[in-house]
Amino acid sequence: MLLCIPYLLASLERARPDRRDQRGQATAEYALVLLGAAAIALLLAAWAAKSGAISKLFDAVVDQLIGEVG
Repeated sequence: MLLCIPYLLASLERARPDRRDQRGQATAEYALVLLGAAAIALLLAAWAAKSGAISKLFDAVVDQLIGEVG
């Protein structure tokens, strides 16, 4: 009889209604982090395109490559 008590307690613990299944929690958190990173990247790209920073960067890289080659 005493040997059955740990098994009974373990089954009662699993059957508690306030315990929620957390499988997929990490996936949901990962998706939220990716959405946040994508939003920040879009804001940065929009700012860079509006300010002309992308064309300045591209010009600087091309000028440096031309300077290195010849």
